Amino acid sequence: MDAPVTETLTPAELEKVLGSFDIPPCPSHVMQVMSEAQRDEPDTRRLASLISSDVGMAAMTIKLANSPLFRGNAHVDSVPQAIARLGVRNIVCVVVAAALKSSMSSGLPESLLERFWDRASMIAVGSGVIAGRLYGISRDAAYTYALFHDAAIPVLMRRFKSYSGLLEEANAQGLPLAEMEMQRFQCDHAIVGALLARNWGLSDLLARAVRHHHDPQAYGLPESVLPIEALSLIAVTQVAEYLAAEILEERDVEVGLLFDRAVKHLGIGEQDLLDIQEELVEVLQDGR
Repeated sequence: MDAPVTETLTPAELEKVLGSFDIPPCPSHVMQVMSEAQRDEPDTRRLASLISSDVGMAAMTIKLANSPLFRGNAHVDSVPQAIARLGVRNIVCVVVAAALKSSMSSGLPESLLERFWDRASMIAVGSGVIAGRLYGISRDAAYTYALFHDAAIPVLMRRFKSYSGLLEEANAQGLPLAEMEMQRFQCDHAIVGALLARNWGLSDLLARAVRHHHDPQAYGLPESVLPIEALSLIAVTQVAEYLAAEILEERDVEVGLLFDRAVKHLGIGEQDLLDIQEELVEVLQDGR
């Protein structure tokens, strides 16, 4: 049996990761948006001004407001309108997503990054759809977690020239990526991703979910290590990944192995699962 993953990063893990990786800091304008959004009474005019000052952030905000997840009767074409439709909590998701994508853009082939972020966005949308159908799981938290849970993969690509080959090998042979990363590089994207989430000011809950999303014992870890809310985020995204792989006709052995446990944890029945898959197909096709 594999040794249990510890609750937090050990000093040795921290030293190894921080000494070896260039972990992108959270941009100052994103921190400003997050700080304003987290106030008891956010100033929506200031939020609109901050978001509008960044072209990529503004474009993604308007795009999400017009997406199948939030679209209303009228088309949104301004940031203030988008904020009114999305709500402040969802705005944070958009801002983080735009900045995260931008921060990873240097030093890697554009085509590779586009494929990575297209898939990440698909999983995030799927996670939002699933969370919206379940009681007690925040849709915006599910969306943000889904974007972040594999966000350290581009960091590893930049750090190790051989990483792309390892990723292709894992996908082609259906091998567990995190185990291969640890064997080859003495670190995995879950560890780096947890640090990235913390550096970007995300909640401890999301950081823990990122840290443990490849842990084979995740569904048996004590609450003190992995709170039930964090485990639910992992489960929602594992279901989204499985359904997305089916829609795209991809082979993902690792996700397939975890799918049954995720469904059981979330209490999703067979008919509910079919309904979710149907809705997800419609949302993804409409969003393309």
